[in-house]
Amino acid sequence: MIRVLFVCLGNICRSPMAEAILRDKVAQAGLSDVITVDSAGTGDWHIGEPPHEGTTDLLSKKKISVDGMKARQVKKEELETFQYIVAMDAGNLGELHKLAGLTNTSSISRLMDYVEEFEIEDVPDPYFTGNFDEVYEMVEKGCDQLFKHIREESGL
Repeated sequence: MIRVLFVCLGNICRSPMAEAILRDKVAQAGLSDVITVDSAGTGDWHIGEPPHEGTTDLLSKKKISVDGMKARQVKKEELETFQYIVAMDAGNLGELHKLAGLTNTSSISRLMDYVEEFEIEDVPDPYFTGNFDEVYEMVEKGCDQLFKHIREESGL
């Protein structure tokens, strides 16, 4: 099983958006039995809450489900059980590296590392900007490229 974990600050905007988008792409490709997708936050403020209404409204318009998603905090042991740990920005990337300590961090990257045509390295937090459409565009493109990378790397 290939395991992908998206990580943002509170796990209510960007990372659940990425989780839902990639899960949808995986399902459409008939690979749900091979690839599993999850999300978490580095912070603990929103544990147990559903995704932000800006995320759920936008994904609903795109007919992408967020059913059952609840915010949670990333755990250190997950850094060893997920093959792809994908941070939304440099701040969360740094937090993941701190959490990992001396553990191998080669599986940790930023989503925009997979997208050559964007010069922006960080997915902005729509919790603060309100720009869910811009974030969706970036996350959707990032998930396309990440999925392509996973398929190439694993021969799917």
